[in-house]
Amino acid sequence: MSDLEIARAAAVQPIEDIADAAGIPREALEFHGRFKAKIDPRLLPDRGTRGKVVLVSAMSPTPAGEGKSTCTVGLADSLARAGRRVMIALREPSLGPVLGMKGGATGGGYSQVLPMDEINLHFTGDFHAITSANNALAALIDNHIHQGNELGIDPRRITFKRVLDMNDRALREVVIGLGGPAQGTPRQDGFDITVASEIMAVFCLATDLDDLKRRLADITFGYSFDRTPLTVRDLRVEGALALLLKDALKPNLVQTIAGTPALVHGGPFANIAHGCNSVIATQTARHLADIVVTEAGFGADLGAEKFMDIKARVADVAPDAVVLVATIRALKMHGGVAKADLAHHDLDALRDGTANLLRHVRNIEKFGASPVVAVNRFSTDSPEELDWLLAWCAGEGIDAAVADVWGQGGGGPGGDDLAAKVLAALERPVTFTHLYSLDLPVEDKIRIIVQEIYGADGVDFSVPALRRLREIEANGWSGLPVCMAKTQYSFSDDASLLGAPKGFSVHVRDLIPKTGAGFIVALTGSVMTMPGLPKEPAALRMDVDGEGNAVGLS
Repeated sequence: MSDLEIARAAAVQPIEDIADAAGIPREALEFHGRFKAKIDPRLLPDRGTRGKVVLVSAMSPTPAGEGKSTCTVGLADSLARAGRRVMIALREPSLGPVLGMKGGATGGGYSQVLPMDEINLHFTGDFHAITSANNALAALIDNHIHQGNELGIDPRRITFKRVLDMNDRALREVVIGLGGPAQGTPRQDGFDITVASEIMAVFCLATDLDDLKRRLADITFGYSFDRTPLTVRDLRVEGALALLLKDALKPNLVQTIAGTPALVHGGPFANIAHGCNSVIATQTARHLADIVVTEAGFGADLGAEKFMDIKARVADVAPDAVVLVATIRALKMHGGVAKADLAHHDLDALRDGTANLLRHVRNIEKFGASPVVAVNRFSTDSPEELDWLLAWCAGEGIDAAVADVWGQGGGGPGGDDLAAKVLAALERPVTFTHLYSLDLPVEDKIRIIVQEIYGADGVDFSVPALRRLREIEANGWSGLPVCMAKTQYSFSDDASLLGAPKGFSVHVRDLIPKTGAGFIVALTGSVMTMPGLPKEPAALRMDVDGEGNAVGLS
């Protein structure tokens, strides 16, 4: 059965029953149909304790997909099966990947969050609210210029872009304001995908509504003719933007196939943004459960590093345990096997590919945690390959377990071994530390990430990036953390360098201050903040039947 067929056959409980079991009072719920609800965190009772955080990350992914969300859901279900009070905190899917190459982001097989089709398609409208707030700000900027430009906005130095929750390469560079004086001031502009927008980052890092308004006001949208930074506070529209976002800011409650409560909220990509679900959702889950299982996007060099160095600086969410998802087929691909041949037994390639996993393990240890490796089982894995990998992990002093949660579900025994190892890890003390101090210059922070996490020799800054470094220092922004924008497929900024490459430099082509979000984005290599669709997008397989049911979602 496909993921969609499994999801459709599942017995979904009314969301009020899930809420009751999680200790959420009815007055805190805002229903979106029978199986989805928003939670108002202000109306939750105080348990007096906060749950421990389990962060799920992964080795460097491949186009084949490694099932990190599947393992996250399966692990949480298995912890619940072991009698623990558990809640999941995940990101919302973006329509760009859903209709493009990656597919949905609700897990797979019998380890999914439900209703799978609704979560993947529009959900409760959060992304539409974020897109609307973003584009309202863009419209207000251009209107201010058109209406006399009291602030002296330099149209050539507007840094805030419009967004769309879709992969659309044709919108990367556009010209707006054509058609004469009544149509505005002509200027070059462009679109980012919604998940890369600063509004999305602000939304996910805000701790409450007041913090949301403060962060919105702090957004730098461009510069005046005399090069003075201009913020949303100068336009006096942070209240209007917060008004558009106030309902979306409440976390979304759904459930897994096994009935574990899940908060799915916010959705920045980890290759071009900070890649973590909202702080409000994670804190709400900690408020309700003894263990919170959350994830950070793509490999640990991206999402996990940003979780540690960005999200964990904003809120008390430092992980008490870390899980790294690995697959036999990803290890073989990093060992030199072509995607078409990954189903073939190949212990030599598997051995060569472990260099990628080992670097991720050692990187997590730099933050003070010893990760547990979850080997996400696929039907093509041979028993010999699985046994070899577990023995290799043991030889390296790494806790590891096979997770057969796609086929058996976390409600069955497939995740029991992993859950037991995670519970043991939660009993061990963690001396959490950030990778770098905020007091360091931005250039040094980037160099530390590149050398310590990526394994590079150093950093090459373009002329525009060097100029931006001077501007960041002059404007007083050098105390912000860094959010690296880099390909997810390699430790380097070259997607073709698989495994654990050495002897390379990372090329930083530009730096973008995100003063509302509170970090500096470093654009590396050829990474794009507006992706394109593949030659055969997933949309070609999608349809809706006569009953109104989705077809072809994955």
